[in-house]
Amino acid sequence: MTRLAARLGLELPLLQAGMGAVAGTALCAEVSQAGAGGTLALYKERPARAARLVRAVATATARPFGVNVVPEVTGPAACLEQLRAVLPELPPGGFVTSFGLPDAEAVRAVATAGHPLVVQVGTLADADTALGLGAAVLVLQGIEAGGHLLGRLPVNRLLAAVRARHPHAVLAVAGGIATGRDLAGAVARGADGAMAGTLFVPAAESTAHPEFKRRVVQAVADDTLITSLFDIGWPHRPHRVLRNPLTITAERAPATFIATTRVDGRDHPVPRYSAAAPGDTTTGRIEEMAMYCGRSCTRVTARHPAAVTVARVRRQYESARRTGEGSPDTPGATRTNRTEEPHRIQER
Repeated sequence: MTRLAARLGLELPLLQAGMGAVAGTALCAEVSQAGAGGTLALYKERPARAARLVRAVATATARPFGVNVVPEVTGPAACLEQLRAVLPELPPGGFVTSFGLPDAEAVRAVATAGHPLVVQVGTLADADTALGLGAAVLVLQGIEAGGHLLGRLPVNRLLAAVRARHPHAVLAVAGGIATGRDLAGAVARGADGAMAGTLFVPAAESTAHPEFKRRVVQAVADDTLITSLFDIGWPHRPHRVLRNPLTITAERAPATFIATTRVDGRDHPVPRYSAAAPGDTTTGRIEEMAMYCGRSCTRVTARHPAAVTVARVRRQYESARRTGEGSPDTPGATRTNRTEEPHRIQER
């Protein structure tokens, strides 16, 4: 058992990323029930609805699960409101994940409630800060990851730097994890586990739009790119997405409404270049929306129930650990895949 599994009460040292429009109650519960760390995306959820969602997961599984907040999108005050609403509903053994650094008040709220805080970072400096705030676990995100990027380093370089400075910290990696061999390779290089997002986008329980799921399954690594294009609602943060008609045009089109997403009985218009990903209640020009996807998509080739995916990863991981087999498919290992340099970001 790794330190990540022991700290969060998991059977497999794997966290499912708390992806907006993807990580709803069913996915979170199924991943946790299968022995990994399911995570419920709170994103911009109103506090009352967020509390209802946490109660729904707690009803569906008795195993540890987490909730994910995004302070830089909601703002510190709204993030704290979310936490105050959900922490009383989070069962013992539950955890809180923060995409990026939370403020001190949010950290105190989590600590007072008695739950471990997992903070995702992308730089050595932010790793130092998060540990200073009292994070129980760090998730180190590399540029191979899908979604918004917190740093400019490949995941293995970031892992090596943080592990050298913090030899006793509980570290997970994010970026390039899609198989049990990937997970075993990360552990062999000094991680205590990993977080995966792209792996779970096509899951049967995922709330991603069917076209989003189809595209992830069909994609290979070089079908993704880092861009700053989808910046409405989440500016100043590069992101890795699947290529689409907007990423290949020379000029920026008008930011008119192109889709509608229904949330809690209300329709919300989605402008072109929105940071919002297409969910299963989204209608409109789905092909023009941000479909966040990491380079691990090459090894994500089917749409299975989450429990089947976790069981497969577990078998592969245990086999690789028994045999001591390294993984040529883990990020940073020797292979021919091209990876963008950090400065190569598409901007329009």
